[in-house]
Amino acid sequence: MNLSLKNRVAASFIIACFVVLVVGFTVFFHLNSLNKEIESITVKSNRVSLLTDEIRISAVSILKYQRRILSKKASPELVEKLVNLCDSFTSQLQTLDSLYRDPDVKRVVAQMQSYVDSLKVVLGKASLFHRDNIGMASIGDLADKILDSFSEFQDIQYFQSVERDKKIKKIINETKRNMMITLIISFLGTIILGLVVPGKIALPFKKIKDAIRELQDCNFDVSIYYSQDDEIGEIAREMNKMIHSFKVFEELRTDRISLENRKFDALANLVKKPVLLANANNQIIYMNSRLYSLLQVQSEDVIGKTMSDTLIPESIITTYQLAIKRRSKIENADIVIPKKKAKESDSEVDPVQVSEDESTKLENGEVEVEENIFSGYGNVIPIRGKESSMDYYLMVLSADVHV
Repeated sequence: MNLSLKNRVAASFIIACFVVLVVGFTVFFHLNSLNKEIESITVKSNRVSLLTDEIRISAVSILKYQRRILSKKASPELVEKLVNLCDSFTSQLQTLDSLYRDPDVKRVVAQMQSYVDSLKVVLGKASLFHRDNIGMASIGDLADKILDSFSEFQDIQYFQSVERDKKIKKIINETKRNMMITLIISFLGTIILGLVVPGKIALPFKKIKDAIRELQDCNFDVSIYYSQDDEIGEIAREMNKMIHSFKVFEELRTDRISLENRKFDALANLVKKPVLLANANNQIIYMNSRLYSLLQVQSEDVIGKTMSDTLIPESIITTYQLAIKRRSKIENADIVIPKKKAKESDSEVDPVQVSEDESTKLENGEVEVEENIFSGYGNVIPIRGKESSMDYYLMVLSADVHV
């Protein structure tokens, strides 16, 4: 599926937003679950705590009225209040029993319920108006048993509170772990998206950049391979057309330069005088055949090289340096091209014979000096460029003075 660059960026943004939403909802789910569990445990704990306080108050009140009955003469009012407390206590125990599923708690609550029911039976049937009655002793025993059962219930409740705190800590730790796993996965996913998506988008631009660098090195045998039909694909196709145009233009330019060089070479060789062309860096660009024969060199020995690194005579080098320094025309400069000196290793020659060959005494006593290959004048014509480094200098050697 081919997507445009705009749609690709939009899709990346949508995926990033989706990831953020998923992470946000996942974190919210964990926090909400944690909140609900803690809230459920806390609400139940608060209800149990309030109910326990009410039961404690009822148990203490029963014990208080029981002591009044035992210490004083029982009256119908005290008995009625104690019976009402027992009814209230029974209702509280039933509510407490509905809040617990622990068998130990249910056993203790049922035990307290039986003691309260027994106390109500004793209070309803026994004659409490005679202090030596058996019912008086039963009231004290039952009240003490109710108090002992409530103490046992508090001990169980204390251990359950410890377990409840451990459970809350466990829930919090599990939630932290789940949130940490979610965040790590989201972080890794974000890194992967951050590495893959920009790389996919930036890859064609890298290809275009590499192609431009090749063009800077005048390498026109390059093209951009990109198959996507999007904005970058359009740029790649247009750049390929431009590169092809550059290549055609370079070929035409090369052919044109080659043609002009052949024309210049033909014209220069038609001239009977030696011709030399060099640039502003004293590098030799061209020599015609007349000058090649005078200097007795090959093209690979001089073309593209600095004059000082070749066998060019010093008089020519000096004249060129003066023309380059002045950037002006030089006329009728003295040019001398001496003969090459023979190497000592070429042949074994008698020093006496060499001395006789070097010079010949004439009849009038003068010495005939060996002649130079060329002795005349040089005219340098500058060919100006946009900058001094782009100047060219054409030298024409002549045996006669230029007028």
